[in-house]
Amino acid sequence: MPLLRSAWTPGPAHAHPGPVLVSLTDLTLPRRLDLPGVYRAARRLTAGWPDLEGAVGVWLWASPGARRCGAVAVWRDEAALRGFVAWPPHVDVMRRYRGRGALSSATWTAPRCDPSGIRARARASISLQRKAS
Repeated sequence: MPLLRSAWTPGPAHAHPGPVLVSLTDLTLPRRLDLPGVYRAARRLTAGWPDLEGAVGVWLWASPGARRCGAVAVWRDEAALRGFVAWPPHVDVMRRYRGRGALSSATWTAPRCDPSGIRARARASISLQRKAS
């Protein structure tokens, strides 16, 4: 299945030299009809990215044929990720879509924000999760 990816959306910490924390989310939806709404909600969240404390940047990704979508976000540190998780717009989206699919997530650290290396690792993880499903 093809994997689509949005453009990089930089955050206020985009020049952070490292190390960074990378978070990967992967939502699999049983109903294909839910995918456009989830993706639109994620796009609205990324509109606020430039104001999120400690956000280095984010890509959204989708595999429509597999009814999967998610994000690869790069953070200055774990505190910045926790701040996003508690961010009211994010909490609202999570409440709205709770129970509509299977959500998995993973985090790892990288010595710096290396977009091509991070994308490659995320893509491999997404592919492995697809095979395990």
